[in-house]
Amino acid sequence: MSTTSFSGDSRLDGLARRRAKAKLGWFAHATVYVVVNAVLLALSLAGGRHWALFPLLGWGLGLLFHGLAVWMLAPGNALMDRMVERERERLQRTAPR
Repeated sequence: MSTTSFSGDSRLDGLARRRAKAKLGWFAHATVYVVVNAVLLALSLAGGRHWALFPLLGWGLGLLFHGLAVWMLAPGNALMDRMVERERERLQRTAPR
């Protein structure tokens, strides 16, 4: 096995681990969101009010942005890779020679 192959495998393994941790972090965030908001919703409805809607929507927006960062914009993601490639091409075209 060559040194460059080992280095490439090591970087790939590191990226895979970071992405897996990010995805597990999002799943943990989503689980806590569901559990806590279910309790808040039950308390809200038991009191005859609908105040639980506000934390549900606010926190849901945070969960949405967290999900976008993990599932759409993370390094190694197909969308991110395409965007980086386009930027490289653009920079190469406009770079002074």
